[in-house]
Amino acid sequence: MSSVATVNTMRAWACTAYGSPAVLQLRTLPRPTPGPNDVLIRMHAASVSSADMRVRAQKLPRGFGLLGRLAFGITRPRQPVLGTDVAGVVEAVGRGVTRFAPGDAVVGVAGVTMGCHADYCLLPATRPLVHKPARLSFADAASLPFGGLAALHFLNKAEVLVGESVLVIGASGAVGNALVQLAVHRGAQVTAVCSGANAAWVKALGAHEVIDYTQRDFIESSQRWDVIADTVGASSFAACLPRLHEHGRYLCIAGSLAQVLARPRGTRRSIGGPAAERPQDLQTLMDLAESGALRPVLDCAYAFADLPAAHAYVETGRKRGAVVVLGSPV
Repeated sequence: MSSVATVNTMRAWACTAYGSPAVLQLRTLPRPTPGPNDVLIRMHAASVSSADMRVRAQKLPRGFGLLGRLAFGITRPRQPVLGTDVAGVVEAVGRGVTRFAPGDAVVGVAGVTMGCHADYCLLPATRPLVHKPARLSFADAASLPFGGLAALHFLNKAEVLVGESVLVIGASGAVGNALVQLAVHRGAQVTAVCSGANAAWVKALGAHEVIDYTQRDFIESSQRWDVIADTVGASSFAACLPRLHEHGRYLCIAGSLAQVLARPRGTRRSIGGPAAERPQDLQTLMDLAESGALRPVLDCAYAFADLPAAHAYVETGRKRGAVVVLGSPV
């Protein structure tokens, strides 16, 4: 390959169809060229999230199957390069970009437009894109946006107050551990639901109480909470009603379409829908991480060449926190 071709191309993992991790193929694609308001980032680390797995496998919550195909592509993803979050170094910027310059270490969120599982990704400067805190590694920085932005969005929507009680179902996942930490930071009393194997480290994140779901069903307890957050689709608004205080909020973060559309029951209500992706929220996460109030939870990091294995691991549902894939010299 000539030096010109090398400069103008990049490696990228393409999702060639819906199915198992075997549908992911390593390809050589044209390297993106920044438009006037774009930032080209050389990927040092990118998250491999449950969102990536769900798009690739089309394992969407009940009721979202057809909507997912219409949104992402009928027979295969119309954007073949997955990856919603990236941490890396700015390679080039468009002439209208003033906040970033080549050489800056940054963290960015592509969201549903994806494209981060490649040597380079292109983000509009208007997307959530901020400078990486110096104290965070690229891998730790890439582990925060997917879970952190969802957690922050739902805590804001629920208007969680100091002293309120919050139950987090799936507290060991990327969204769950961020919910635990951010709720505790707000002054809430947090009960975490996870397996016994993860109980000690979830408590170390700040949870005041841990319920081992293999030993006890919180639905059958006598406790009540102001907020119940389900990050894994393991419950329902109707089932949780007896466990909610008056004016309680059920956060439907990974529920079915019916759960997302659930109507209020008296003073209790369900909050669902997609999480907002706002630049100011990403900056908030980075500030909290820099101060030590939010701890990155990185389960493991895979080499770029092993991205299908990362997908397979995420699909097991057993990850603790986030999984990332690491960039390598081009």
